[in-house]
Amino acid sequence: MELKNYWLTSDRGFLKRLLKWVNLRPEEVERTWMMFAFYTIVSIGLRWAEDSTVALFLDEYGADKLPWIYIASAATGAGLVVLYSWLQKVFPFRAVIVAIAPGMILPLFLLVLLRWGLHIPTLAVIIIFLLRLWVDACYVVNDLNTSIVANQLFNIREIKRTYPLVSSGILVADVISGFSLPILLKFATLNTVILIACVVVFCGSGILFYLTFKYPAAFPNTPQRQLTEEQATRHRRLETPLKRYVWQLFAFFALLQVIGLLIDFQYLRELNSSLGEQQLASFLGIFGGIVGLCELITQWFISSRLIEKVGVFFTAALLPLTVGFLLPAAISVLNLFPAIEEPGFFWGLISLKFCDELLRYTFVISSGPALYQPIPERIRSRMQALSSGTAEAIASGLTGFVIFGTVYISNKFVPESLQKWVLIGETVIVAATCLKVVWELRSRYVDVLVLSAERGGLSTTTVGLRAFKQGIVKALVETGTSTDKHSCLELLAQIDLPGAGQVLAPLLVKLPSDLQKSSLELMLMSGVNSLYAPEVRRLLDQPPATIDPEVFALAMRYVWLAEDNLNLSLLEEYLQPLHHSLIRATAAALLLRQGTHQQQAAATQTMRRMLTHKQERERVDGVRALREVVYLQALRVHIPNLLQDDSLRVRCAVLEMITATHLEEYYPTLLAALYYKSTRTTAMQCLVSMENEAIPMLLKLAKNIYKPEVVRMYAWRTIAQIGTVEAIEILWLHLETSWGTTRDYILRSLLKINQQPGKISVGERFYESRVEALIEQELRLLGEVYAAYIDFQNLESLENYQENERLLTIAQLLQRSLLELELDVRDRLLLLLKLLYPAEKMQAAAFNLQSQSLINLARGLEILDHTVNLPCKTLLLNILDRRPQQEKLKYLVDAGFWRYENISINQRISKLITQGNLLSDWCLACCFHFAQSAYVRLTTTEILANLRHPTGFVREATISYLSVVSQRVLQEILPHLQTDPHPLVSAQVKELIAKYHQVQNK
Repeated sequence: MELKNYWLTSDRGFLKRLLKWVNLRPEEVERTWMMFAFYTIVSIGLRWAEDSTVALFLDEYGADKLPWIYIASAATGAGLVVLYSWLQKVFPFRAVIVAIAPGMILPLFLLVLLRWGLHIPTLAVIIIFLLRLWVDACYVVNDLNTSIVANQLFNIREIKRTYPLVSSGILVADVISGFSLPILLKFATLNTVILIACVVVFCGSGILFYLTFKYPAAFPNTPQRQLTEEQATRHRRLETPLKRYVWQLFAFFALLQVIGLLIDFQYLRELNSSLGEQQLASFLGIFGGIVGLCELITQWFISSRLIEKVGVFFTAALLPLTVGFLLPAAISVLNLFPAIEEPGFFWGLISLKFCDELLRYTFVISSGPALYQPIPERIRSRMQALSSGTAEAIASGLTGFVIFGTVYISNKFVPESLQKWVLIGETVIVAATCLKVVWELRSRYVDVLVLSAERGGLSTTTVGLRAFKQGIVKALVETGTSTDKHSCLELLAQIDLPGAGQVLAPLLVKLPSDLQKSSLELMLMSGVNSLYAPEVRRLLDQPPATIDPEVFALAMRYVWLAEDNLNLSLLEEYLQPLHHSLIRATAAALLLRQGTHQQQAAATQTMRRMLTHKQERERVDGVRALREVVYLQALRVHIPNLLQDDSLRVRCAVLEMITATHLEEYYPTLLAALYYKSTRTTAMQCLVSMENEAIPMLLKLAKNIYKPEVVRMYAWRTIAQIGTVEAIEILWLHLETSWGTTRDYILRSLLKINQQPGKISVGERFYESRVEALIEQELRLLGEVYAAYIDFQNLESLENYQENERLLTIAQLLQRSLLELELDVRDRLLLLLKLLYPAEKMQAAAFNLQSQSLINLARGLEILDHTVNLPCKTLLLNILDRRPQQEKLKYLVDAGFWRYENISINQRISKLITQGNLLSDWCLACCFHFAQSAYVRLTTTEILANLRHPTGFVREATISYLSVVSQRVLQEILPHLQTDPHPLVSAQVKELIAKYHQVQNK
């Protein structure tokens, strides 16, 4: 029986289909439904209480007194939110979130009993006002408490899927309470309904109590007190961007509240003018039920998908866009027809209220908690309480005053026919402001998220050269650290190297020896100039004993190179042994360059003695001086011995000399130096200084798969450090044709020269399209990996393989190697994304994606979600998420990156070996071991190619395969394999030869 890929078409069961419909994952089910049950039950009670108190209030006071409720609820709500935040500091966090709902409903319960027991008209009127006020406050605190609990239970990615379902609890409550309230009112008074509502809220709080003990890790049983020193340091770094972000959140929720209250006032005023107390309560219930049904369908089947697809900010902007612009425009159009002007305005307000409720309790309420996820967890709940809760409370109070003022001014100064449009106009203005805030929030969201994750110059165009040089002079002569002054010299070299002599020459005598040395080296780099030679000569006029030998040698070199017709006989005096070796070597090099035949002979003799001297210092100084010699002449004979010198400093100096004098016959020595850690850095610096001249030999080394991996890696890295246009283009060309570790090496090399955000865009859209093509290649490879993994995962179910324990063990090893290959591909995908997007964001994302914490993983995915804008972004997020391989393969199939293949297990292993260049060495070796145990027939081409594989254990696996499936072929090639350099292979070959000899002797 052959293994087939039936898993794609298998029945996943009703539960799995249901989870797919509601966009939920299995590990999120329990938490989501418990939160949903809690929120639904509590919201049913609050909804009954709200509709009952609204009916009592409107019957007693009328709609014109509603602004007083808005103003009073502002003070009450703000006070309760501040109290709620303070309680989190004093009492255990778990206790606060459990006790807040019963604690809020208790005063409501007592007020109803008080109104029921007392029959004083004045007191009854006051109690009605307080009941209406307190129910509003209960709503604010309950919604805030629910979103805080959700933020504790779910991470930043989960909350986009789960909170739409959790928040749909209020929609289910609208449906249940809306259609049940008219029935309930037939058997009970409004007071009794409010008492029943209080009991229901108490029952819902019991679910939250159980939830906090079911998931104790999400709810710390300690108060949120002062931060530790480390947390305080991180918080200070976050403080400025975080404060801006929180203020913008405050403005966003405040403006949404203003929009809602303006619409609510107009809506209730229209209803109050037409309906009585009982009719109003029943209408509110039925309207709430209808809206709830629409909201429920939207929330369960549309909301979470839309948020994941277009993001929280687009969905958050839907409400102000719809109720602030689209519907007011529609109402205006209806009023152009006199026959339907009055009913048109009435139904227009009903539609406005309908859309406000629909969008507010679906998209906005689902997006809200996700907006707080970038805030660090330790302060998130208090920030959410103070920002969201206080914003809504303050906005309610201000809206109350605005409505009072608007009604008063309209009655005084606005014609009656236009009075109803004033509040509509205010709604449009507030909605436009809200859209502006959403845009600002979007720009800061990822920045704060990256800072929370935490694992993530000057130029000639920005600097005035005259002022810059004055600053350099001031920095060098005034008091300061040596490090700062050396940094000034480095900056001068970057910004104005040709002008370095003009700045530094007058300062040479005043500087300390270490800065004199650095300054002279910089002046030599910029090119010698006879104008500055007199300033440098002042150093030579000082007694040799008072000046550093290195400074003296550099000054001597500068003067004799800058000025013509100097007396070279003066240099002969410096050839005497009494002078420092560096001074002697420099003088000899200058004489070899400019002197007569006799002077050159004397200089050659001096250099020969230095190059063969017993002291390391003499040999090093002699070799370094050779870098300035035009013709080495007789001194060449010493180079082979110097390359084998016991001193590392001497060998490194020889490498630098070879580069400086362009000794092409010794270029292979530069490449050989890459093999050794001790000389690798020097060799890379030398090769980089050769620029394009070094590229062909480096490329030949990097492409040779039989060279050590570490040497090939440093060859690619050296090409990248060369940094010329030709070098970069070569890297890109080979990046597109390479696979596996070679692609990793090239990618990391390119990233070394691409650290600045957006640098790739300098090459226009061309490079970006190349990266997209590479990402698609890696995704297609993942399709092969997942398909193979699933095939081998189902191996135990096949009768042919059930009793073959060795084969099953090899299959497990092969599966493990495929998972390791998946990790390699995921890492390469992140490296490719780093080429396109800002380094700090991608670094923060990569760090969090590697974490074992689901919270950190979600944060990394969220950063990518708001940074990457590729067509395959959704697929990338699903691949980088921690999901089963079957599910990931389905995503690849749906996106068209992999096609369904109904092939056998033998065909699968053969296909993997055919694509051996895409696999890791260990994975390829496992494929051969599996093919050996399962007797899978492979082609001669596949076998011969892997007998020449650069990795020893792959060759060993191939030989083992041949020893089972084709002993005749193996006997023919065994003599050629005896010289294999790998000890594992050579031992295996010897064993097989001995075995065959024994068989022949018998």
